[in-house]
Amino acid sequence: MPRRPLSDLVKDQDPVLVSPDTSVREAAFLMRERQVGSVLVMEGVTLAGIFTERDALTRVLAEGLDAEKTAIKEVMTVHPLTLTPEHLFIDALRVMQENGFRHLPVAEHGRPLGIISIRDALGREIGSLQEEAETKEALSEILG
Repeated sequence: MPRRPLSDLVKDQDPVLVSPDTSVREAAFLMRERQVGSVLVMEGVTLAGIFTERDALTRVLAEGLDAEKTAIKEVMTVHPLTLTPEHLFIDALRVMQENGFRHLPVAEHGRPLGIISIRDALGREIGSLQEEAETKEALSEILG
């Protein structure tokens, strides 16, 4: 998976897009409904920022802000780094590790195509662990 282009990971994504004036509560609702950890904040057709579950925790909840009254533009990460679909997944992992974040937008000509998450790295690993556990269980049954 680390050698795959990001285009493979975002090809079927439909990222959640919100306006800067969207309330934190509405963004959190959308994140829950779509089962995602972040939303992209758009000003027209331009990517203006990203708001993540970590932002909700550290910039809203921990600061005692009212999620209903706080606009995303007040607590988002402005002008986030992006990678293009041609970059490799390993590039995305490196950028996230070096910059200390867990979500990275993938954009082409300024248009967001999707978001890479650190969870994308876990999927394959978890699958491998599950296969290993199933193999061990089958061997235990065979060996008695």
